Amino acid sequence: MTATSSRRTRSGATPRSKTTPRSKTAPQRKRTATTSSRPAAAARTKTSATRQVGMGSTPFLVLLAIVICFSLLGLTMVLSASSVTSLTRDGSPWGEFQSQAMWLVLGSIACAVATFFDHRLLRRFTVPALLVSFVLLALVLVPGFGVSVNGAQRWLRLGPVQFQPSELAKLTLVLFAADNLARSKSVDVRRSLKPIGLVLVIYAGLILLQPNLGTTIIIFVIGISALFASGVDLRAILAIASGSAAIAAALAYFAPYRRARLLAFMDPWNDHLGDGWQTIQSLVSVANGGITGVGIGESRGKYGFLPEAHNDFVFAVTAEEFGLVGAVVVVVGYVMFGLVSLVIARRADRFGALLVIGVSSWILAQAFINIGAVLGVLPITGVPLPFMSAGGTSLVTTMAGVGVMLNVARSNR
Repeated sequence: MTATSSRRTRSGATPRSKTTPRSKTAPQRKRTATTSSRPAAAARTKTSATRQVGMGSTPFLVLLAIVICFSLLGLTMVLSASSVTSLTRDGSPWGEFQSQAMWLVLGSIACAVATFFDHRLLRRFTVPALLVSFVLLALVLVPGFGVSVNGAQRWLRLGPVQFQPSELAKLTLVLFAADNLARSKSVDVRRSLKPIGLVLVIYAGLILLQPNLGTTIIIFVIGISALFASGVDLRAILAIASGSAAIAAALAYFAPYRRARLLAFMDPWNDHLGDGWQTIQSLVSVANGGITGVGIGESRGKYGFLPEAHNDFVFAVTAEEFGLVGAVVVVVGYVMFGLVSLVIARRADRFGALLVIGVSSWILAQAFINIGAVLGVLPITGVPLPFMSAGGTSLVTTMAGVGVMLNVARSNR
């Protein structure tokens, strides 16, 4: 063995060193390269997925936070604004608050169900929802079915529950308009505009007979917003909006009680103990709040001076108790609601985007009309402030609409 080793060494063969690494073959190099690239690819995939989740979840969380804050603030303000009238009527300051809390629970359930129900499946319910809303709006006008409150016949009673079908009609119209306009990228006049226009006219006519001009205006805002978002020619939209405004002005002028409200809006001091009373007392409450407010629960307007303090004029009580700071926070909250709605709509499919635009336009237009009336820059129309005014049907349908928006935001992820 020693001789053999010596001969191999002398022949020029170099003995293998224990410290010299073996040269890698081609398959080995390929496996090494593949193995080393896997962590980088996985990291890139994880980063991309994280970005997608973040982009989709942020608008969802922001919208959810805004709605929760509005709902809790609204529940608090209903308790504060209604405590005096509830004590007089029910013997307890908690009466209206308990009712509103019950409706908020129902609205939260409706919101949760809509959040986890695929919005694309809603298209199956368009026609049934349209027919149900039409029947309910017609039943309101039938003697023995409709319930009249303060001279307006707008409610139906189902056992102990009293609800307002015109609120359901808003959500139904959003669904119908989105379904029709999402069928194609280009809007066809006969297939889209005529059906939507027909439904708008029928619904508006039934709601006007209640009478309820404020909700009729919201109905047209929903329709016009959906048409604008779908890409209808701007000149056609302006023509529709101008015609609708002219009709609303005519209806307001030729109806005696609406004309009285319009004149009171223009000069509330001309009838300061009559039709101008609400506007004047609303402005007094807002002015009394100053910069920082008189403190929660310390409003003076709710002591019989400000009618419907917990309903149409809850913003006046909010401004009085929280001052200019609180009023600005509420307005900024609605602005943020509108901005996050635009973000959700831009990332959604066509049908989902039209749903978001319809619901957000309905809520923002309603807030604008209500706050404008409280501040005396718009006539009083009896439109509640979304999420904050007392009113069961309005709260539940609004929360259901927000649930649809949240589902669209979830699907964007």
